[in-house]
Amino acid sequence: MTTVALAVTDGMLHFELALACEVFGSDMTGVVDPWYRFSVCGPSAVRLGRVQLEPDHGLDRLPCADTVIVPGWADVDQDPPAELIEAVRSAHEAGARVVSLCTGAFVLAAAGLLDGKRATTHWAHAQELAERHPEVTVDPDVLYVDNGSVLTSAGKAAAMDLCLHLVRLDHGSSIANTLARRLVVPPHRDGGQAQFVTTPVPAPDNHPLADLFPWAMQRLDHPLTVEDLARQARMSARNLGRHFRSVTGTTPLQWLHSQRIRHAQELLETTDDTIDTIAAATGMGTATTLRRHFNRTVGVSPDTYRRTFRSRTRPGPNDGGQHHRRES
Repeated sequence: MTTVALAVTDGMLHFELALACEVFGSDMTGVVDPWYRFSVCGPSAVRLGRVQLEPDHGLDRLPCADTVIVPGWADVDQDPPAELIEAVRSAHEAGARVVSLCTGAFVLAAAGLLDGKRATTHWAHAQELAERHPEVTVDPDVLYVDNGSVLTSAGKAAAMDLCLHLVRLDHGSSIANTLARRLVVPPHRDGGQAQFVTTPVPAPDNHPLADLFPWAMQRLDHPLTVEDLARQARMSARNLGRHFRSVTGTTPLQWLHSQRIRHAQELLETTDDTIDTIAAATGMGTATTLRRHFNRTVGVSPDTYRRTFRSRTRPGPNDGGQHHRRES
């Protein structure tokens, strides 16, 4: 997935558009090579509020891209432009991976790409999407949905989660985490997490769990329990769960499981450690347990995951480029 095209027309949302440019158009020299070849495709001049954008290519170039990204569509009460719908449909038919950010899902739905599939969009527009496109199973309670060649995200910050998910699929979790650090955003939030968090995610040093997160990350090889986390945080298990839900949108055990899987991915990508060694280092205990949880979460076995990402970082003449994805 080396070429990424951002499909734009008048009336796109600034935030999601700029976010995609920042992620896929970033200069990652010295971190990974090759990075994405990124371009903006649209009419000769695109009006975004008070800003005018000059695309690199016309919409007819979308079928040439490996990945096509449709940012948020501002006026969901109006049908998206027919030329945009047709270009996105043609790109998918040509084999492109098509991604919508926020209300860009309305464009994918209009193109028929979400028929019979599960999808998401900004929670405030989920009911409208479901009513206008009853053939789509709209899930308003998740951050993003990965159907393989068609992916959709919820609004605003969830668009970043999906973009980092794409980077993780294409380049591995280590590179995705490096990019997340550059952007000063959380390196990973599972697509199945709730869109709505009861309070905004606070600054790293401004919430009751600020010291707990690094403490737990340094002890993933230990069989940590909710009681262990609560004891370290000096609060009851119930209070801990309430703070976890407020800060992360998930439970302590779900968060801990996610960190163990992410650490396993990094070790599979960057070391030659055996599966047994990685199981011990991530607190999974045995290779059997690691394989079961890894397969359930990532969608492939640890061995397959390692072969896939090793082939990307160590290219050979016979590399096949098979991509494994799961619905989040």
